[in-house]
Amino acid sequence: MNILYEDNHIIAINKKSSELVQGDKTGDKPLSEIVKLYIKEKYNKPGEVYLGVTHRLDRPVSGVVLFARTSKALSRLNDMFRTQDIKKTYWAIVQNKPKETEGRLEHFLVRNQKQNKSYAYDTEKPNSKKAVLTYKLIGASDRYYLLEIQLETGRHHQIRCQLSAIGCPIKGDLKYGAPRSNPNGGISLHARSIEFVHPVSKELISLTAPVPEDDKLWEAIKP
Repeated sequence: MNILYEDNHIIAINKKSSELVQGDKTGDKPLSEIVKLYIKEKYNKPGEVYLGVTHRLDRPVSGVVLFARTSKALSRLNDMFRTQDIKKTYWAIVQNKPKETEGRLEHFLVRNQKQNKSYAYDTEKPNSKKAVLTYKLIGASDRYYLLEIQLETGRHHQIRCQLSAIGCPIKGDLKYGAPRSNPNGGISLHARSIEFVHPVSKELISLTAPVPEDDKLWEAIKP
C-alpha cells in the first residue's frame, strides 16, 4: 500500500488499478478495509476502526484516493467535494490525438445501470446530467498522447465517456471503445493529484500520486 499522506484526520493512498475503493458485489477485499487494518495495527486500536470514504475511483483507474479518519473530517470533506472546493487533476493516455490540443467538453450523460455504462449526448435528454471537463495535451510518445484533465462535475464514468465521445477512448478501456485491453486489466487513467484545504488544520494540502510502475508507457510519455 502506497501512502501519500497521513495524519489524525485524513489518509491518502495511491490506489492500484486493480483495487476496489469500497466493497461491492464481487466480495473482493476493498482498499477501505486494507486501510482500516493498517490503522488498527499501526496504532494498536481496539475494536472497530473508523474510516470514511470521501470519493471513489473506478476499479480500473489508479491514483490518489482520500479517506477520512474522523467523522468531523468526513462531513467537512463531503461538503468540500459537493461545492467543488477540492481540485482533482487526472492524466489519461489515449491513442487518438484530439482535434484541439486543449479544450472544454460539455455533454449530457445518461447512465445505464444494467450495463454500468454512461452515454454522452450533445443535447439534454431525459434523466441526463450535465458533464463538464477541461483537457490539455501535455505529452506524447510515438503512438500515444497524454492528456491532463480537470473535472468541473463528477459524473459516472465521466472522463472515460466524454473522451470516447470525441473519438479519444482511454487506452485499455474496452467498455468505451479502446481496441485492446491493457496487460494489467486496468485502463490508462490516473488520478494524478489532489489539492484542498485541510478540513481541520486549514493548511493547504497538495498531493501528487506517482504514475503506475507496472506500465512503462507512463514513464515514457509523461512530461
